[in-house]
Amino acid sequence: MILPIVAYGDAVLKRKAKAIDKDYPKLDELINNMYETMYGAYGVGLAAPQIGLAIRMFMVDTSPFAEDEALSETERKQLQNFKKTFINAEILEEAGDEWAFNEGCLSIPDVREDVFRQPKIKIQYQDENFETHVDEYDGLIARVIQHEYDHIEGVLFTDKLSSFKKRLIKGRLTNISKGKIKIDYRMRFPLMSKKR
Repeated sequence: MILPIVAYGDAVLKRKAKAIDKDYPKLDELINNMYETMYGAYGVGLAAPQIGLAIRMFMVDTSPFAEDEALSETERKQLQNFKKTFINAEILEEAGDEWAFNEGCLSIPDVREDVFRQPKIKIQYQDENFETHVDEYDGLIARVIQHEYDHIEGVLFTDKLSSFKKRLIKGRLTNISKGKIKIDYRMRFPLMSKKR
């Protein structure tokens, strides 16, 4: 089932999410719904706060990036085959020189800005079977994970922008929170009584 994505301005997007255990109600159904919601909005990642749940879970599927002809065959293959659910994740290390990449967010439609992040991460998480993993990622995969991880920490990519950039997009963010935007997926707006 496709769920509405919470729009910029909703308090759940600014809240640090709580850990869950394997007894979380209807977890398999929630995971399936989140993937369906992410694909329905043409996303490469989705975090639970984006559907209104302040829990430490997000999923990533980088296969759409694999179509980028500018990438090497090896990079495209890695991106094509990367699909993972992260539960109770904790980034243990970030390393390397920061690099800029133009990021967007399903909760902040039609706003894209360059965000600087370190290229390598080490992350501990549980999968959908609650088995614990410690993995290292780099490049675009690491970046998508960092973006989604920020969501469970109550951080949005717009929080990482300069105060000048924030001023430039302030009106657009206000319009998003009021539902004054055209989008082709279901959203829930904090400053509107009716839901889409």
